[in-house]
Amino acid sequence: MRRVLIPTDFSDNAFNALKYACQVFKYEKSEFLILHAYADEVYDQDIKSNRSFLEELKETTAHYVEAQLKKLLHEVKRYAPNPKHKYKTVAAFGALVDEVNEWTKRENLDIVVMGTRGKTNDRTLNFGSNTLQVLKYVHCPVLAIPEKYEYNAPREVLFPTDYLVPYKRRELKLLGQMSGSFRSTIHFLYINPIKEISTRQADNKFFLESCLMKAKLTFETTVDADKTDAITKHIVDKKIDLLVIVNSRHSYMEDMLYQSTIDKIGLHLEIPFLVLQNISR
Repeated sequence: MRRVLIPTDFSDNAFNALKYACQVFKYEKSEFLILHAYADEVYDQDIKSNRSFLEELKETTAHYVEAQLKKLLHEVKRYAPNPKHKYKTVAAFGALVDEVNEWTKRENLDIVVMGTRGKTNDRTLNFGSNTLQVLKYVHCPVLAIPEKYEYNAPREVLFPTDYLVPYKRRELKLLGQMSGSFRSTIHFLYINPIKEISTRQADNKFFLESCLMKAKLTFETTVDADKTDAITKHIVDKKIDLLVIVNSRHSYMEDMLYQSTIDKIGLHLEIPFLVLQNISR
């Protein structure tokens, strides 16, 4: 069973990400854990130092959140009445990143799906602050869905790689099953002026092939000096539906999460963005 965590702030963006998750996993038996972390809401309103006031505020907020989660659960079941899907809601008094990591470990979750921005984030930025923190620090694959993105099956997938990362079998299996469901083509893009690869790179490439046998694979090389330009060109030329990046030190992911680099991407990441984590879990 696919186990999916959906953080929500009850915004349209968050609901759009939930709808995407329902669609992309529609062929799989899946359990969706819909999470709202509300510690910031309480502390932001705490203008008094009285402890009893804080406790009262926590209780009031908790009741409100539970009511909103119940309403959201009704809406998603009406949107996607899929007998393969089960839902669970959680109201957690904690910080978002901490709660996502805690529930990911507790429930042994496969993936986190969330919007690229929440309801209060700056619309001039590609990633909201909460999404950026989750992308960088949560020990689980994260699928970020752009604002108002209309679902399109991920049949064309772009996977930039330098073949130096020791990929995780579990996360590649997740990608393989997703792509297998839609008979996707995964376009591996090697961005390097030196076209030849080392033995280590060749071994990692073979590992990728062995883990992604359900998808059609293509391997391409570009000598473009600018990684973001190369990625953007391929998104346009290949009509890419999903971008996959691995989060590790000195990776494309690290480069792209610097705001100055993100701003250079012409499409502003208007397609879903899957981050695989090459960090301990």
